[in-house]
Amino acid sequence: MRTQSASAANRTVAVVPAILCTHPDDVAEVKVADHYRILVSFHDGTSGVVDLSRLIRSPHAGVFAELADPLVFAKAEVVLGAVTWPGEIDLAPDAMYAALRSGGEWIPE
Repeated sequence: MRTQSASAANRTVAVVPAILCTHPDDVAEVKVADHYRILVSFHDGTSGVVDLSRLIRSPHAGVFAELADPLVFAKAEVVLGAVTWPGEIDLAPDAMYAALRSGGEWIPE
């Protein structure tokens, strides 16, 4: 019978190295603002406002309707270079990046 220490000594701490998302169009930081808006910064310095109010209130909101709850919306975070929320809700960073580079604001519908 193996002892606890022998089993623990043979375990691998990390199988895969940590994934670093530092491409220019990967999101570096997100801050939640009022009225269903987020402030987004990318690794190359591009930044702007994403206004999700129309999308969230749309009859075709789909999974984004969950974000109508201010407590859920406030849980926005960056995971693997994308803005995400609980429930596997996320925004495409490439579309956001293109819109913010051209105008500083993105209003998906």
